[in-house]
Amino acid sequence: MKRFACGDVIPGCDATFSAPDEGGIFSQVGAHAASAHGVPEVTPELQAAVRSHIRTV
Repeated sequence: MKRFACGDVIPGCDATFSAPDEGGIFSQVGAHAASAHGVPEVTPELQAAVRSHIRTV
């Protein structure tokens, strides 16, 4: 199982996401980034930042 805390990339955000794999994390993060942070596209830079903070739990 993988876990990502948005606050690791966007300070002050308390959203967390869990999924069996990175793909599941990224599908959740993409929707969250658009709705909560006004980020319409997960850029390669954002993807790298998220990937570096995904943890196996």
